[in-house]
Amino acid sequence: MPKRSPTDSVRRVPPAEQLLISLWPEIEATVEPAPGQAPRVLCTTLGRGQFAAAVKEARPESPVICQCFDIFLADETRAILGGGPKAAQVVCAADLPAGPFDAVVVPVDPRGEAELTREILQAGHEALRLGGRLISATPRSEDTWLHAEMRKLFPKVTRKLVGNGVVYLSTKDAPLKKAKDFVCEFAFRDQEHLIKAVSRPGVFSHRGLDGGARALLNSMQIQAGDKVLDLGCGSGVVSLASALRAPDVQVTAVDSHARAISCTIEGAKLNGLSNISTHLNAQGHTDAPGTFQVVLGNPPYYSDFRIAEIFLHAAKAALARRGRVYMVTKNVSWFSDHMEDLFTRVTVHEHKAYAVVEAVKK
Repeated sequence: MPKRSPTDSVRRVPPAEQLLISLWPEIEATVEPAPGQAPRVLCTTLGRGQFAAAVKEARPESPVICQCFDIFLADETRAILGGGPKAAQVVCAADLPAGPFDAVVVPVDPRGEAELTREILQAGHEALRLGGRLISATPRSEDTWLHAEMRKLFPKVTRKLVGNGVVYLSTKDAPLKKAKDFVCEFAFRDQEHLIKAVSRPGVFSHRGLDGGARALLNSMQIQAGDKVLDLGCGSGVVSLASALRAPDVQVTAVDSHARAISCTIEGAKLNGLSNISTHLNAQGHTDAPGTFQVVLGNPPYYSDFRIAEIFLHAAKAALARRGRVYMVTKNVSWFSDHMEDLFTRVTVHEHKAYAVVEAVKK
């Protein structure tokens, strides 16, 4: 299976984190920890923990937690930051740690998911102690959006122009009167079943069933007693439908995103399903390779098919003899060519803007 490892490109400091690094000495002077203690800092990262590394370098005694939602990014960040007491702690979880922290630092990519940023800012506010500081940054000097979001949480927001970007600083003077719930429950139909699902910001196709998942549901054949592997399960909609398709089906849902795993678990609870297990990993690994009758996948379209290639090799390793794989795509030619190298009996099912490429293990 192809390996993914840290490269020079992922070590580059994202612009928003560079703004925070450059201003941190000034910011730290305004953070007031408990007497005799170094500031307790929680941060997110747009790269591989560069801001967290800078804080630890400046103040090795300062407890620093770097939050990641994706296990692949978390593992790369750990590999780059190193381990031991002198390194920042890297956490991969569906939610920010509860705290309390003296400072919460959030670099923001203006191209990122707005609702996820809103939730992170709110969670950062809740994780602060009273008198703690929330600091956010964007590389867009003309920003108004992030400023407005900060002002929803804090009565006073200081705006500092730094180079080509902006850093915002606020102090928590009271708990939030009412926190917004960003979790979404929705329902979809698969054959005779009305299925409930859960999604959260940051999870693919938040708040609904995407066209690729619907194409997969329309194409997949699940038989009684099948072991099914759902690669890149997202909110778990395909896993939930698979678990209800036939008697004695066992489903394993795999994703690299901690929130995807959390949503799949909650969806199984909502539907009273006990035949779904989950694994948080970035390589599609399972505890029982060579034993699955069906592998399902809806690979993301970025990364020049590197993730799609990982899905295909994971499917080959997981499938039993004559097991079937179904992959959703908008690029049929790439999948057909690559699946013919790994599988046999390659078939294409067209579904509006999507196609599902089916194949059988040799």
